[in-house]
Amino acid sequence: MRLLIALALVLGLAGLAYLAGRARGNRMVTVAGGRIGAVHSRPVYHGAYVAVLALAPALVVLAAWGFVSETLIEGQVLGSLAGAQRPASGNDSEALMNEVRGLVNGDLPQAFNPLAPRLAPVYAAARSNGDMLAGALAVALLSMGGLWGWSRLRPDFRARNRVETQVRALLLLASVVAILATFGIVLSLIFESIRFFQLVSPVEFLTGLHWSPQTAIRADQVGSTGAFGAVPLFWGTIFIGAIIAMAVAIPLGLMSAIYLTQYADPRLRRWLKPILELLAGVPTVVYGFFAALTIAPLVRSFAVSLGMTNASSDSALAAGLVMGVMIIPFVSSMADDALAAVPSAMRDGSLAMGATPSETVKKVMVPAALPGIMGGVLLAVSRAIGETMIVVMAAGLAANLTANPFSSVTTVTTQIVALLTGDQEFDSAKTLSAFALGLVLFVMTLILNIYALAVVKRYREAYE
Repeated sequence: MRLLIALALVLGLAGLAYLAGRARGNRMVTVAGGRIGAVHSRPVYHGAYVAVLALAPALVVLAAWGFVSETLIEGQVLGSLAGAQRPASGNDSEALMNEVRGLVNGDLPQAFNPLAPRLAPVYAAARSNGDMLAGALAVALLSMGGLWGWSRLRPDFRARNRVETQVRALLLLASVVAILATFGIVLSLIFESIRFFQLVSPVEFLTGLHWSPQTAIRADQVGSTGAFGAVPLFWGTIFIGAIIAMAVAIPLGLMSAIYLTQYADPRLRRWLKPILELLAGVPTVVYGFFAALTIAPLVRSFAVSLGMTNASSDSALAAGLVMGVMIIPFVSSMADDALAAVPSAMRDGSLAMGATPSETVKKVMVPAALPGIMGGVLLAVSRAIGETMIVVMAAGLAANLTANPFSSVTTVTTQIVALLTGDQEFDSAKTLSAFALGLVLFVMTLILNIYALAVVKRYREAYE
């Protein structure tokens, strides 16, 4: 909390530094009498230059402390224990520190380790003192940087050039962070998947038909040896996300786009298009509630009316229907843009030749916009196969290899959630299988996105 207060103080002082720099820039303009070229940069750039010099070192200090604070505090807290009382292993130390943090934060009413209540005041004092020192250092550096930047302001000072250089550096840093984060995610998946494939054959994983990741914890314990055939998971992902969901999203999304671009009154379009795109902003957990409480009972009642007395309350059809509604805006928006980008001369020429509006749409507009429409469909598929909450709440956790839409099935993302929920040992095949599933899902979505972007690029080159 003290660190947040320090951050708020730093941001407030940086705002004052900006105002001071801009005020000095305004004075220089006033002294120069408003002559063109007398002052190189506008006052706003003088203020921005001072604010950046003040804010940058302070944020670096606070960010660095945020990264290393827990390690330093943990070392100080554990160092206060006598040698015989110190935990014997890293796992014991982490468990003890988790209890200490829980007591300090109020998340844990009572500790199991008798050392935790004694270490809680030490931890609280160390964190408080560290936050205060980091905040004081950040404010000191902010003051020095702001005063130094303010003292450099002159009529001929190229503040605009300096600010633009700093902004370019910030944009480059943001790009590098994004790239490094992507590489970190990929490498973590690859390394953990290699550990999994050292325990389980890749052939069994990619071609096996039975998924039961439960394994015995100890060698002398009676339990399952585990079955890691992921084909039922891959089929469930494709069945729900790429078949049922797209059977709903493609017709509704495409027809809504055709109506909005070709038939709807412009005033009506201004209302309907934003309302349709609101579907993309609804949280997926809300869709999950709707699927579990409304659609799933209706689907089961329909199955019972067809004579399927053993129909499951969790079904692929219920999850797929709601998922299809969720991704309608993805298909509709891309199809809308593709249809709107078709040259009007093609539509006017078709109508001039005597074709009806419906014939023009079927024979001219849709074929011309098909690459863009396909790009939207592929992006929607990649979004659907990565969905989790709707499947968890409406399709169940059973890894069934079936084409019956009224049966309970599961997907890759659902199993990843189930495998990593709760306390897990990260040296067992059961837990490591989640990373292998994540790697396969990543490759699937990457291929779909690359292909979709290639199709969209081709469309843009043809009609831009």
